Amino acid sequence: MEVRDLLERYASGERDFKEITLSQSNLENIDLRKANLTGANLAGANLKAANLSYCSLSEANLSGANLEGAILLEATLNGANLNGANLKATNLNGANLFEANLAEADLSESNLKMADLKMADLSGATLEKADIWGAYFTGARLDGAVLPEVMEPS
Repeated sequence: MEVRDLLERYASGERDFKEITLSQSNLENIDLRKANLTGANLAGANLKAANLSYCSLSEANLSGANLEGAILLEATLNGANLNGANLKATNLNGANLFEANLAEADLSESNLKMADLKMADLSGATLEKADIWGAYFTGARLDGAVLPEVMEPS
């Protein structure tokens, strides 16, 4: 599928794009709120400043993707592969990242308030200046991760 086709189908009301392949595509500033992208291949895609709020990205491949400044408010990313992804300044408030692979990902300055990171792999990830207030890290792998300083909630 081409990006143009995706946008046309989304504009016409379609929301189910399971297992779509758009690896290495330029999807900067795209608005796909509430889309079903379960199992999608978005490896290396440019999703900078994209709005993926309330999307299902479970089991999606986002390895090496650029999600800087993206909005993933309450998105579902269970088991998603975000290895080496750029998630700098991304809004993941309330996102579900259960068993997600975030190894070597850059989550600096991101909003992870109330995010579910249970059993996630954050090995070598960078979380400097990230807001992790209320986030769940039970069973998460944090080997070599750069964690934020603990601050009082604002």
